[in-house]
Amino acid sequence: MLDLFRTLPSVLHDVEDIDEIRQAMVFAAWERIAGESLFEHAVPAGLEDTTLVVAVSSVTWQRNLKDLCGQMVFKLNAALGAPLVTFVELRVDDGFVRATRLSSQVREEELRAQAENEISPELRSAADKIADEELRKQFLLAAGNCLVRKRSIESRL
Repeated sequence: MLDLFRTLPSVLHDVEDIDEIRQAMVFAAWERIAGESLFEHAVPAGLEDTTLVVAVSSVTWQRNLKDLCGQMVFKLNAALGAPLVTFVELRVDDGFVRATRLSSQVREEELRAQAENEISPELRSAADKIADEELRKQFLLAAGNCLVRKRSIESRL
């Protein structure tokens, strides 16, 4: 994922006029910068020109994050390598936050299941040589994800 963020400045230069791509990149940067605990209560909802609209789960979160918005703008633009966000608007919308979290969890579970289905017995056997159990799991999921992406690309050709 870190390599992806390193390539963002050059990608953004090539697609700066495509709003959907800019928004997706800003959303991904927000998720990375916010971290899992903040993402539970504050999710990006839109990008209007250079204003990032973030839905928050409560007025309390809105108040708490208000003081951090300047830092978040700086971190977002630093991660993106371009000044795409100049302001963060915090809107209280607990329903949107919950729906986004649920959608994200479902999508993650679907991707994990697809990746696990792609793991062949040969690949599993090769991974068994990795002594660290957590590293072995991560290797298998990464390999499965690569196979899912490869199959997806091949199906589009």
